[in-house]
Amino acid sequence: MTTPQLQRFAAEDLAGYAERLFASAGCDGDKPAVMARILLEADLLGHTTHGLALAADYIEEIVTGEMAARGEPSVIADKGAAICWDGRRLPGVWLTAKAVDLCVGRARELGTASLAIRRSHHVACLAAYLERATSNAMMVTIASSDPAAASVAPFGGLRAVFTPDPIAAGIPTGGDPILIDMSSSITTNAMTGRLSAEGRRFPGPWAMTATGEASDDPAILSADPPGTLLPSGGKDHGHKGYGMALIVEALTQGLSGFGRADRPAGWGASVLVQVWDPACFGGTEGFIRQTAWIAEACRANPPVPGGAPVRLPGGQALANKRRALAEGVRLHPAILPALRPWADKFGVEQPLPIS
Repeated sequence: MTTPQLQRFAAEDLAGYAERLFASAGCDGDKPAVMARILLEADLLGHTTHGLALAADYIEEIVTGEMAARGEPSVIADKGAAICWDGRRLPGVWLTAKAVDLCVGRARELGTASLAIRRSHHVACLAAYLERATSNAMMVTIASSDPAAASVAPFGGLRAVFTPDPIAAGIPTGGDPILIDMSSSITTNAMTGRLSAEGRRFPGPWAMTATGEASDDPAILSADPPGTLLPSGGKDHGHKGYGMALIVEALTQGLSGFGRADRPAGWGASVLVQVWDPACFGGTEGFIRQTAWIAEACRANPPVPGGAPVRLPGGQALANKRRALAEGVRLHPAILPALRPWADKFGVEQPLPIS
Protein backbone atom coordinates (compact mmCIF):
# COMPACT_ATOMS: atom_id res chain seq x y z
CA MET A 1 0.00 0.00 0.00
CA THR A 2 1.35 3.43 -0.95
CA THR A 3 1.89 6.20 1.60
CA PRO A 4 -0.96 8.78 1.50
CA GLN A 5 -0.15 12.05 -0.26
CA LEU A 6 0.50 14.88 2.19
CA GLN A 7 -1.02 18.32 1.65
CA ARG A 8 0.83 21.52 2.59
CA PHE A 9 -0.56 24.26 4.84
CA ALA A 10 0.78 27.57 6.12
CA ALA A 11 2.13 27.04 9.64
CA GLU A 12 0.36 30.08 11.07
CA ASP A 13 -2.98 28.92 9.63
CA LEU A 14 -2.61 25.55 11.36
CA ALA A 15 -1.56 27.12 14.66
CA GLY A 16 -4.51 29.51 14.64
CA TYR A 17 -6.92 26.72 13.73
CA ALA A 18 -5.77 24.44 16.53
CA GLU A 19 -5.77 27.31 19.02
CA ARG A 20 -9.39 28.21 18.18
CA LEU A 21 -10.45 24.57 18.52
CA PHE A 22 -8.84 24.16 21.94
CA ALA A 23 -10.31 27.44 23.14
CA SER A 24 -13.75 26.44 21.87
CA ALA A 25 -13.42 23.11 23.69
CA GLY A 26 -13.03 25.04 26.95
CA CYS A 27 -9.30 25.50 27.60
CA ASP A 28 -8.54 28.67 29.53
CA GLY A 29 -5.67 31.15 29.66
CA ASP A 30 -2.69 30.48 27.41
CA LYS A 31 -3.43 26.74 27.13
CA PRO A 32 -4.93 26.87 23.61
CA ALA A 33 -1.98 28.84 22.19
CA VAL A 34 0.69 26.71 23.90
CA MET A 35 -0.97 23.42 22.97
CA ALA A 36 -1.39 24.50 19.35
CA ARG A 37 2.24 25.64 19.06
CA ILE A 38 3.74 22.51 20.60
CA LEU A 39 1.66 20.16 18.43
CA LEU A 40 2.52 22.21 15.36
CA GLU A 41 6.21 22.14 16.33
CA ALA A 42 6.10 18.34 16.21
CA ASP A 43 4.73 18.48 12.67
CA LEU A 44 7.32 21.07 11.67
CA LEU A 45 10.06 18.74 12.88
CA GLY A 46 8.52 15.82 10.97
CA HIS A 47 7.06 13.88 13.91
CA THR A 48 3.64 13.61 12.27
CA THR A 49 2.19 10.98 14.59
CA HIS A 50 2.79 13.16 17.66
CA GLY A 51 1.69 16.56 16.41
CA LEU A 52 -1.68 17.80 15.23
CA ALA A 53 -2.68 14.18 14.66
CA LEU A 54 -3.36 14.14 18.42
CA ALA A 55 -5.58 17.23 18.45
CA ALA A 56 -8.90 15.47 17.76
CA ASP A 57 -8.26 12.94 20.53
CA TYR A 58 -7.26 15.72 22.92
CA ILE A 59 -10.49 17.60 22.21
CA GLU A 60 -12.47 14.41 22.79
CA GLU A 61 -10.73 14.02 26.15
CA ILE A 62 -11.53 17.65 27.06
CA VAL A 63 -15.20 17.37 26.10
CA THR A 64 -15.65 14.13 28.06
CA GLY A 65 -13.85 15.55 31.10
CA GLU A 66 -10.92 13.14 30.91
CA MET A 67 -8.56 16.08 30.30
CA ALA A 68 -9.01 19.07 32.62
CA ALA A 69 -9.28 22.28 30.60
CA ARG A 70 -8.99 24.93 33.28
CA GLY A 71 -6.79 25.79 36.23
CA GLU A 72 -3.22 25.32 37.39
CA PRO A 73 -1.15 22.39 38.68
CA SER A 74 -0.89 21.86 42.43
CA VAL A 75 2.56 22.25 43.96
CA ILE A 76 3.54 19.11 45.89
CA ALA A 77 7.07 20.30 46.70
CA ASP A 78 9.31 23.25 45.81
CA LYS A 79 12.89 23.34 47.05
CA GLY A 80 14.08 25.82 44.46
CA ALA A 81 16.04 23.47 42.22
CA ALA A 82 13.68 20.52 42.82
CA ILE A 83 9.96 20.88 42.18
CA CYS A 84 7.05 18.43 42.02
CA TRP A 85 3.60 19.17 40.60
CA ASP A 86 0.31 17.34 40.61
CA GLY A 87 -0.83 18.00 37.05
CA ARG A 88 -4.49 17.43 37.99
CA ARG A 89 -5.11 15.85 34.55
CA LEU A 90 -4.46 19.19 32.86
CA PRO A 91 -3.13 19.19 29.26
CA GLY A 92 0.28 17.56 29.40
CA VAL A 93 1.50 19.60 26.45
CA TRP A 94 0.84 22.82 28.35
CA LEU A 95 2.20 21.46 31.64
CA THR A 96 5.46 20.28 30.05
CA ALA A 97 6.05 23.55 28.20
CA LYS A 98 5.34 25.45 31.43
CA ALA A 99 7.74 23.15 33.29
CA VAL A 100 10.58 23.70 30.81
CA ASP A 101 10.12 27.47 31.00
CA LEU A 102 10.11 27.42 34.80
CA CYS A 103 13.23 25.23 34.91
CA VAL A 104 15.04 27.56 32.49
CA GLY A 105 14.36 30.46 34.84
CA ARG A 106 15.38 28.51 37.94
CA ALA A 107 18.54 27.14 36.27
CA ARG A 108 19.63 30.65 35.36
CA GLU A 109 19.58 31.43 39.09
CA LEU A 110 20.54 28.07 40.62
CA GLY A 111 22.52 26.35 37.87
CA THR A 112 20.06 23.49 37.45
CA ALA A 113 16.41 22.69 38.06
CA SER A 114 14.33 19.52 37.94
CA LEU A 115 10.55 19.32 37.87
CA ALA A 116 8.57 16.09 38.22
CA ILE A 117 4.91 16.00 37.22
CA ARG A 118 2.38 13.41 38.38
CA ARG A 119 -1.12 12.98 36.93
CA SER A 120 -0.44 14.90 33.72
CA HIS A 121 -2.40 14.21 30.59
CA HIS A 122 -0.54 13.06 27.44
CA VAL A 123 2.54 15.15 26.54
CA ALA A 124 2.88 14.49 22.76
CA CYS A 125 6.36 14.88 21.16
CA LEU A 126 9.27 15.46 23.54
CA ALA A 127 11.48 16.97 20.83
CA ALA A 128 8.97 19.80 20.41
CA TYR A 129 9.96 21.31 23.78
CA LEU A 130 13.74 21.16 23.51
CA GLU A 131 14.45 24.46 21.77
CA ARG A 132 12.66 26.30 24.60
CA ALA A 133 15.85 25.56 26.57
CA THR A 134 18.56 25.33 23.91
CA SER A 135 17.59 28.77 22.55
CA ASN A 136 18.62 30.04 25.99
CA ALA A 137 22.01 28.23 25.72
CA MET A 138 20.85 25.63 28.24
CA MET A 139 20.83 21.85 28.12
CA VAL A 140 17.57 20.04 28.80
CA THR A 141 16.33 16.48 29.23
CA ILE A 142 12.70 15.37 29.32
CA ALA A 143 11.39 11.90 30.13
CA SER A 144 7.82 10.62 30.17
CA SER A 145 5.81 7.48 30.77
CA ASP A 146 2.13 6.57 31.02
CA PRO A 147 1.54 4.63 34.25
CA ALA A 148 -2.00 3.66 33.19
CA ALA A 149 -0.94 1.87 29.99
CA ALA A 150 1.43 -0.90 28.93
CA SER A 151 2.48 -2.09 25.47
CA VAL A 152 6.17 -3.04 25.88
CA ALA A 153 7.36 -6.24 27.56
CA PRO A 154 10.56 -6.37 29.61
CA PHE A 155 13.42 -8.10 27.81
CA GLY A 156 12.89 -11.86 28.00
CA GLY A 157 9.22 -11.52 29.04
CA LEU A 158 5.89 -11.90 27.25
CA ARG A 159 3.58 -9.54 29.14
CA ALA A 160 3.53 -5.76 28.60
CA VAL A 161 4.74 -3.73 31.59
CA PHE A 162 5.93 -0.41 30.11
CA THR A 163 4.86 2.21 27.61
CA PRO A 164 7.47 3.21 24.99
CA ASP A 165 8.94 5.47 27.74
CA PRO A 166 10.72 8.16 25.69
CA ILE A 167 13.55 10.39 26.80
CA ALA A 168 14.79 13.47 24.95
CA ALA A 169 17.74 15.82 25.25
CA GLY A 170 18.52 19.22 23.79
CA ILE A 171 22.19 20.22 23.63
CA PRO A 172 23.26 23.71 22.48
CA THR A 173 26.33 23.78 20.22
CA GLY A 174 26.62 27.38 19.10
CA GLY A 175 24.94 26.44 15.80
CA ASP A 176 21.99 24.13 15.39
CA PRO A 177 21.34 22.32 18.68
CA ILE A 178 21.56 18.56 18.97
CA LEU A 179 17.99 17.32 19.46
CA ILE A 180 17.72 13.73 20.66
CA ASP A 181 14.30 12.08 21.03
CA MET A 182 14.31 8.33 21.50
CA SER A 183 12.07 5.74 23.08
CA SER A 184 12.80 2.67 25.15
CA SER A 185 10.90 0.60 22.59
CA ILE A 186 11.78 0.25 18.92
CA THR A 187 8.75 2.27 17.89
CA THR A 188 5.82 4.16 19.40
CA ASN A 189 2.18 3.30 20.01
CA ALA A 190 1.09 6.13 17.71
CA MET A 191 3.15 4.86 14.78
CA THR A 192 1.92 1.33 15.46
CA GLY A 193 -1.68 2.52 15.32
CA ARG A 194 -1.14 4.49 12.11
CA LEU A 195 0.57 1.62 10.30
CA SER A 196 -2.09 -0.83 11.44
CA ALA A 197 -4.92 1.45 10.28
CA GLU A 198 -3.24 1.85 6.87
CA GLY A 199 -2.64 -1.89 6.47
CA ARG A 200 1.12 -1.44 6.44
CA ARG A 201 3.94 -3.33 8.18
CA PHE A 202 6.86 -2.32 10.34
CA PRO A 203 10.18 -2.04 8.45
CA GLY A 204 11.49 -4.90 10.58
CA PRO A 205 10.57 -7.28 13.44
CA TRP A 206 9.66 -4.53 15.90
CA ALA A 207 6.89 -6.36 17.75
CA MET A 208 6.39 -9.69 19.45
CA THR A 209 3.41 -12.03 19.43
CA ALA A 210 1.80 -13.18 22.66
CA THR A 211 3.75 -16.43 22.33
CA GLY A 212 7.13 -14.74 21.85
CA GLU A 213 7.77 -14.67 18.09
CA ALA A 214 9.20 -11.49 16.59
CA SER A 215 6.87 -9.89 14.03
CA ASP A 216 6.63 -6.97 11.61
CA ASP A 217 2.83 -6.85 11.88
CA PRO A 218 1.57 -3.86 13.94
CA ALA A 219 -1.89 -5.44 14.17
CA ILE A 220 -0.67 -8.02 16.67
CA LEU A 221 -0.85 -5.42 19.43
CA SER A 222 -4.64 -5.50 19.12
CA ALA A 223 -4.85 -9.28 18.71
CA ASP A 224 -6.43 -11.58 21.30
CA PRO A 225 -4.27 -12.21 23.24
CA PRO A 226 -2.33 -9.05 22.40
CA GLY A 227 1.29 -8.92 21.39
CA THR A 228 3.76 -6.29 22.56
CA LEU A 229 6.29 -3.85 21.17
CA LEU A 230 9.89 -4.95 21.54
CA PRO A 231 12.29 -2.84 23.60
CA SER A 232 15.00 -0.96 21.69
CA GLY A 233 17.52 -3.58 20.58
CA GLY A 234 14.81 -6.11 19.78
CA LYS A 235 15.21 -9.80 20.42
CA ASP A 236 19.00 -9.43 20.26
CA HIS A 237 19.96 -6.41 22.40
CA GLY A 238 16.62 -5.53 23.95
CA HIS A 239 18.16 -5.45 27.40
CA LYS A 240 19.33 -1.94 26.48
CA GLY A 241 15.83 -0.64 25.85
CA TYR A 242 14.64 -2.52 28.93
CA GLY A 243 17.25 -0.77 31.04
CA MET A 244 16.27 2.60 29.58
CA ALA A 245 12.61 1.96 30.42
CA LEU A 246 13.48 1.19 34.04
CA ILE A 247 15.41 4.47 34.26
CA VAL A 248 12.56 6.48 32.70
CA GLU A 249 9.94 4.91 34.97
CA ALA A 250 12.03 5.75 38.05
CA LEU A 251 12.66 9.33 36.88
CA THR A 252 9.03 10.01 36.03
CA GLN A 253 6.87 7.90 38.32
CA GLY A 254 9.39 7.37 41.10
CA LEU A 255 10.36 11.02 41.55
CA SER A 256 6.77 12.23 41.19
CA GLY A 257 5.63 9.67 43.76
CA PHE A 258 2.78 8.38 41.61
CA GLY A 259 2.67 5.61 39.04
CA ARG A 260 1.86 2.00 38.26
CA ALA A 261 1.79 0.98 41.92
CA ASP A 262 -1.26 3.25 42.32
CA ARG A 263 -3.14 1.52 39.46
CA PRO A 264 -4.16 4.78 37.76
CA ALA A 265 -6.70 4.91 34.94
CA GLY A 266 -6.99 7.18 31.91
CA TRP A 267 -4.67 8.37 29.16
CA GLY A 268 -1.93 10.36 30.84
CA ALA A 269 1.70 10.78 31.75
CA SER A 270 4.28 11.14 34.45
CA VAL A 271 7.05 13.55 33.43
CA LEU A 272 10.48 14.72 34.50
CA VAL A 273 12.04 17.91 33.11
CA GLN A 274 15.68 18.79 33.90
CA VAL A 275 17.55 21.91 32.76
CA TRP A 276 21.21 22.89 33.24
CA ASP A 277 22.72 26.33 32.68
CA PRO A 278 26.38 25.82 31.61
CA ALA A 279 27.15 29.35 32.78
CA CYS A 280 26.83 28.09 36.36
CA PHE A 281 29.24 25.18 35.78
CA GLY A 282 32.38 25.44 33.64
CA GLY A 283 30.95 28.38 31.69
CA THR A 284 28.82 28.67 28.58
CA GLU A 285 31.83 29.32 26.35
CA GLY A 286 33.55 26.18 27.56
CA PHE A 287 30.39 24.12 27.15
CA ILE A 288 29.85 25.30 23.58
CA ARG A 289 33.52 24.72 22.73
CA GLN A 290 33.16 21.07 23.75
CA THR A 291 29.76 20.40 22.17
CA ALA A 292 30.70 22.20 18.93
CA TRP A 293 33.88 20.11 18.70
CA ILE A 294 32.06 16.79 19.08
CA ALA A 295 29.31 17.89 16.68
CA GLU A 296 31.86 18.77 14.01
CA ALA A 297 33.79 15.54 14.63
CA CYS A 298 30.62 13.59 13.93
CA ARG A 299 29.69 15.57 10.82
CA ALA A 300 33.23 15.29 9.44
CA ASN A 301 33.43 11.57 10.08
CA PRO A 302 33.89 9.55 6.86
CA PRO A 303 30.64 7.78 5.98
CA VAL A 304 30.55 4.04 5.43
CA PRO A 305 30.99 2.99 1.79
CA GLY A 306 27.92 3.99 -0.17
CA GLY A 307 26.41 5.73 2.84
CA ALA A 308 25.13 9.26 3.33
CA PRO A 309 27.13 11.86 5.29
CA VAL A 310 26.98 11.47 9.06
CA ARG A 311 24.20 13.53 10.62
CA LEU A 312 23.59 14.69 14.16
CA PRO A 313 20.31 13.89 15.95
CA GLY A 314 17.85 16.64 15.16
CA GLY A 315 19.66 17.81 12.04
CA GLN A 316 17.05 16.41 9.67
CA ALA A 317 14.22 17.57 11.94
CA LEU A 318 15.50 21.16 11.94
CA ALA A 319 15.89 21.02 8.15
CA ASN A 320 12.29 19.79 7.99
CA LYS A 321 11.22 22.73 10.14
CA ARG A 322 12.97 25.33 8.00
CA ARG A 323 11.49 23.82 4.84
CA ALA A 324 7.99 23.62 6.33
CA LEU A 325 8.08 27.24 7.47
CA ALA A 326 9.19 28.32 3.99
CA GLU A 327 7.09 25.99 1.83
CA GLY A 328 4.22 24.89 4.07
CA VAL A 329 3.62 22.08 6.55
CA ARG A 330 3.00 18.68 4.98
CA LEU A 331 -0.03 17.58 6.96
CA HIS A 332 -1.01 13.92 7.04
CA PRO A 333 -4.34 13.51 5.18
CA ALA A 334 -6.08 11.87 8.15
CA ILE A 335 -5.69 14.90 10.45
CA LEU A 336 -8.19 17.43 9.09
CA PRO A 337 -10.98 14.87 8.56
CA ALA A 338 -10.57 13.83 12.21
CA LEU A 339 -10.90 17.47 13.29
CA ARG A 340 -13.80 18.29 10.94
CA PRO A 341 -16.59 17.18 13.34
CA TRP A 342 -15.17 19.41 16.08
CA ALA A 343 -14.71 22.31 13.67
CA ASP A 344 -18.35 21.97 12.60
CA LYS A 345 -19.54 21.67 16.20
CA PHE A 346 -17.65 24.77 17.32
CA GLY A 347 -18.12 26.78 14.13
CA VAL A 348 -14.37 27.01 13.46
CA GLU A 349 -13.35 27.32 9.82
CA GLN A 350 -10.75 24.85 8.62
CA PRO A 351 -7.59 26.16 6.92
CA LEU A 352 -7.13 25.67 3.19
CA PRO A 353 -4.07 23.97 1.74
CA ILE A 354 -1.55 26.10 -0.09
CA SER A 355 -0.85 23.30 -2.56
